[in-house]
Order: sequence, then C-alpha cells, then structure tokens
Amino acid sequence: MEGPLWIDTHAPALDEIRQDEARERLERAVDEPMNLVVQGPPGVGKTAATRALTRASHENPETDLIEINVADFFGRTKKEIRTDPRFEGFLQGRSRMAKRDMINRVLKESASYAPMSGEYKTVLLDNAEAIREDFQQALRRVMEQHHRTTQFVIATRQPSKLIAPIRSRCFPVRVRAPTTDETIDVLETICEREGVTYDADGLEFVASAAGGDLREAILSAQATAVDGGEITMSTAYETLGEVGDDDAIREALADARAGDLKDARSTLDDLLDEGGYDGEELLRETLRVARAGSDYGGADLARLHVLAGEADLDLTDGLDDRIHLTHLLAAWAAGRTELRAPLRDPVEA
Repeated sequence: MEGPLWIDTHAPALDEIRQDEARERLERAVDEPMNLVVQGPPGVGKTAATRALTRASHENPETDLIEINVADFFGRTKKEIRTDPRFEGFLQGRSRMAKRDMINRVLKESASYAPMSGEYKTVLLDNAEAIREDFQQALRRVMEQHHRTTQFVIATRQPSKLIAPIRSRCFPVRVRAPTTDETIDVLETICEREGVTYDADGLEFVASAAGGDLREAILSAQATAVDGGEITMSTAYETLGEVGDDDAIREALADARAGDLKDARSTLDDLLDEGGYDGEELLRETLRVARAGSDYGGADLARLHVLAGEADLDLTDGLDDRIHLTHLLAAWAAGRTELRAPLRDPVEA
C-alpha cells in the first residue's frame, strides 16, 4: 500500500474517541494519573486510545511513552531480544542471563528512568494476555516500586488472564467493538480529510465487512481508495473480494429465485446454525451481498429491500428467525412485493 497508513496519520486525539465511557475514563487519567487496564476485542483501538492519552498527558510523548509489545519478548529468542535496538542498551554484557531475567531487567530499567518532561512517564504493555503468571508477579513488584514516576497501561483482549494483584492496581477502561454506524462515521471523517470520493454504500460495505474491527475497516478503506480511486460499492467489492459467507448467501438468493426453496432453506439453516448469525445480522448481510453483485437490477433490489423491511419488523417482534427469513425467500421466489400472499377476493373465488 502506497504512502503512510491511515491508521497512523489519522490516529484519534483523545477528544475524538467516539465511545463516551472510554473517553471519559481516559480524560480522568490525564488529570489524575493512574495505572490502567485497557481491555477489548482485537482492532477496536486500544493502542490508539493509549497513544491519545499520552499525547494529552505529556509535553514530549515521543520520549515519555514506552511501548512494549509482549510478543517482542515471549515470541522471540534471547538473541533477538538482546539485539533489538530498543533493548540492547539494557542488556549489554548479559548474554548468559536467563530469558526471564532479561525481560525483568528491561522492564525495571524502562520504569526506573526519569521522565523527559513532567512528573511521570507511561509504559504500555500491549497484548498482555500472553504474559506468563511468573512474569506478572515480577511486573506487580515493579509497579509497586515505581508507582510515583511511572504510569502502566496494560492493553489486553482477555483481562481475566491478569492476576488479581495487577487488576486491583489498575483502573479498567473498556473499549467495545464499534457499531457499523460508528465505523462509517470514522471512515467518512478520514475520507473528507484525504479528499477521497466515497458513497454511503461503499462505506457501509467496508464497515460491515470489518465486523467491528476498526483497524481492519480503515486499512480496507485505504486499500480501496488506492486501488479504485474512490470508495464505492463496486470499488470496495473489487478490492476486498468476496468476504465471509457471500457465496452461500448469493446461492440462497439464486436458488430461491429459481424456485428451489428446499436448497435455499438448507443454505439458510447452515448460515444460522454454523455461521453464527442471528436473523437481523443475516438479513443485513443478504442485502449487502445483493447490492454488491451484478445479478439483480434496480427493480429487483427495490423489491428485496421492501421484503427485508417487513422481515426486519417480524424479526423484531417474533421468536423464530428461521421462519421469518424463510418467508422472505418464499416471497422472493414468488416475485411478490410483500411477505405474505394477499387473500383472494371471495367474489373472484
């Protein structure tokens, strides 16, 4: 991908974090420095939120933020750790040191250095779910020893893997997966800043395909803009390719339209039972797949959207997603513009 990554050039400032609870807790940490556990699924912005915090907290965040990805230690050999430019100054002449001791030394030395500006510095431990328990015990002691000059931020997908003494010393900041609308809002802002042409369907396609992973959505939008020159449904589909269960959904629509409701229903059952969808999610994916392809013209898409609107209401009120989506396929197969066939006029009968 050409040029700098959008996830870096458009990293949010603290006041641009759209999740109110997470933003308010981080803003509190600016005024009252404290150790934090920033927790949430992959790609939702835990590291970006921590960097935003340090930019708001430190006069010189480039030097007073120390980022340590746990994989830099536990997924590497002793030689790789010792020759890493970030760590070699701490480990010169210590080639015989055990790996655990090397890790502890780097952490202690990082925490013990005086901040370059202000009264404290921030140490970010990313992907902390991979930290072994014995190392966590050592980390706890370092946190206790340097609590006056070092703020620790522990980013993790699985806070339950942290030992209780560490969790009790940290204020939790929960970062949830963004909704599709929140992701679209972020993508719109970036496209406006970059001067990239886009339309609503293109951004919805990118956001839906990312499935709550904001980092993936931003990178996918950039890839689409670079490859297609704009972000529309067609350019996004061509760049990102078929995603998820698109083939199966497309097959179900085609089978239903051809009158083969048995096969269409079988595919529907597989998507609900094995694909992990609920009815509303599968309905949204069905509309996205239909819009993205070239199999259906404007009239067909309009009819499908009308049927989907009725099905969506039934899904909200009803208890059986399978029945309501089957009604949609049956109406689609019959060429109707409403889910239920109208009653015949008794005079005509």
